[in-house]
Amino acid sequence: MAPAGTLTRADLAEALHHQVGLSRADSAKLVEDILTHMCESLSKGENVKISGFGTFVLRDKGERVGRNPKTGIEVPIAPRRVLTFRASQMMRDRIVSGA
Repeated sequence: MAPAGTLTRADLAEALHHQVGLSRADSAKLVEDILTHMCESLSKGENVKISGFGTFVLRDKGERVGRNPKTGIEVPIAPRRVLTFRASQMMRDRIVSGA
């Protein structure tokens, strides 16, 4: 695992290799395939829900007026689509308990 507390694709592939017994190449391909499928679904506008983990939700934000805090000049902020993640209650409970 990465020492800085970041979980990487390589870490996921290595865990699959050790826990499931897949080859390293098959583990890496499986991780890539899952992430690719998730990205493709999100790019089509579909939400992604992983039971017991959480939901990746796309939200459309409308155009609004923002303000430069330094100068006070108003600037229009274009409409855009944003990705949000909402952790499941099970995930929240595990994080709180430290398990």
